[in-house]
Amino acid sequence: MIISHQHKYLFVELPRTGSTAIRRELRQQYNGVPILFKHATYYDFLRHASPEEKQYFVFSCIRNPMDEAVSLYFKYKTDHQSRFSEAHKAEKNQLVRSLNFKKYRFIQNHQADFSTYFLKHYHRPYSNWSCLSHKTFDFVIRFENLAQDFAQALQRIGLEPKRPLPVVNKTGERKQSFSTYYTPETINRARRIFGPYMQQWGYEFPPEWDNQPLTRWNHWEYSFWSNAGLLYWKYIRPLLHARHKKANHVLRPG
Repeated sequence: MIISHQHKYLFVELPRTGSTAIRRELRQQYNGVPILFKHATYYDFLRHASPEEKQYFVFSCIRNPMDEAVSLYFKYKTDHQSRFSEAHKAEKNQLVRSLNFKKYRFIQNHQADFSTYFLKHYHRPYSNWSCLSHKTFDFVIRFENLAQDFAQALQRIGLEPKRPLPVVNKTGERKQSFSTYYTPETINRARRIFGPYMQQWGYEFPPEWDNQPLTRWNHWEYSFWSNAGLLYWKYIRPLLHARHKKANHVLRPG
């Protein structure tokens, strides 16, 4: 999470949405400084913010989940920046770290292609903590239009872009559009898993998929798991982060 008291903005970093590039650019060019921790939520911020800070311009990013799933697969496949093979680079959250390692080992041990990986690990409707508060933000950048939307966000803040947004943290090996990785075997699963979230954010499936309307069950299933996720992101995740921070302080006093 990045804040600027000079320009009165707050950038909330949602993973795998181009936030690393924006985080770096805000720090280097627009007087941004880190606050709390990298992937803190807006609710985390509100627990500590002053009345004035709560009035800052708030923006974040969103991404087509079909695209994110393909990108994440290639991060596991290529052991992106050694995040899954080297313990000190792994995710700090123990639950997330365990799930990441499990998926990484599955791909490595089975030489799994995307379809095999997807059918193995994607069963519940997709959601993320954008459901917490993204709809209330002043601006939401689309990953698909990252550089242009970032420039527009700056202008909304009252800043003139100093340069085009640099590309950073690019996923290796991936060379094709995300839609080409979805096979006939995965299409029906993808409709059920991603459909409600995509509808909420105005994303559409490829036109060649001969799409059908979502059912009431699809919406109910999404609502159930999304609400469960909200409880985790809003209440449980902050406790886990605080426990991890406290444990690190005990291990490294002073």
